[in-house]
Amino acid sequence: MALRVAFAGTGYINKIHAVAAKNAGMELVAVVNHRPESMAQFAAAFGIPRQYATVEAMLRDGGVDALIVGTPNYLHASQTIAALQGGVHVMVEKPMAMNAQEAERMREASIRSGALLMVAHCWRFDEDVLWLKQRVSRLGPIVRTKGYGVHVNWGPGGWFTQKRYAGGGAMADMGIHALDTARFLLGDPQPVSVYARIGTYYGDYDVDDTGVVLVEWDNGAVSCIESGWWQPHADGPEAATQLYGRKGFGQIFPTFIQDENGREEAGSPFPRPEHCPQAMYEAQMRYFAECIRENRTPVPGGLEGLVNMKVVDAAYRSARTGRVVRVK
Repeated sequence: MALRVAFAGTGYINKIHAVAAKNAGMELVAVVNHRPESMAQFAAAFGIPRQYATVEAMLRDGGVDALIVGTPNYLHASQTIAALQGGVHVMVEKPMAMNAQEAERMREASIRSGALLMVAHCWRFDEDVLWLKQRVSRLGPIVRTKGYGVHVNWGPGGWFTQKRYAGGGAMADMGIHALDTARFLLGDPQPVSVYARIGTYYGDYDVDDTGVVLVEWDNGAVSCIESGWWQPHADGPEAATQLYGRKGFGQIFPTFIQDENGREEAGSPFPRPEHCPQAMYEAQMRYFAECIRENRTPVPGGLEGLVNMKVVDAAYRSARTGRVVRVK
């Protein structure tokens, strides 16, 4: 029997997830949105029979196995918790929540209900990232990483630029891609401390558009994360990451490793036809479906998403105080 999936949100990212769900063999049964016209268009585009103004109304009618939450960040916690408490599995977009406190409540709701919670840190399913992940051990212990979550000569509008809806700006939107990619490649270490300089320089909004964040991990490595919108330049595209090991160097976009003797092994050609390929999202959706069928805790799940939110919170706190922030 096909998994019955619903969607909260009808924007750009949920259209990608809807294609992925259809290609994964799921049955698309419901959509939730506060704007009837947008919801009707989404339902028509993907052949979805049921439409609701709220997640709660959808849950009362039943007949849903999983919910994809792709709404503005301020809705992530309430919609996710409602679904989990109703026994519906959830994949929620990044950032997982507005802050770590909300993320913790989401994780607790999953644990109490037994419904699975996955966070859509999509780069863990990218072919280039996985190529480097399989070869990290050849670089020896990793000393430091450098990664990028930057839009060049471009930035979002709408709710993304409003703190009450987004929680944060470029760090929460783009920097978290670089953060999670580095953490994945490092083997998901725990953060020890964070130092950040974050500000607003390129637009008129109440969130950040520029950031540099240093994260110390409990395995001894240090990660430098650059985030930004409307930047005049970036050293790499979204989620590009460099690993500096004691026995070599590796990176994605372009993707290759170089050992201590100067020998290189290259991954896929770069630049590639599409930087954020549909195949990455489809691999992510298939994994979510597998976890549901096998009752297996997803990774990245509530725990991984929570750790990332703790780092983001610490980065904003560090930027406000000018001090290093210890992460608990």
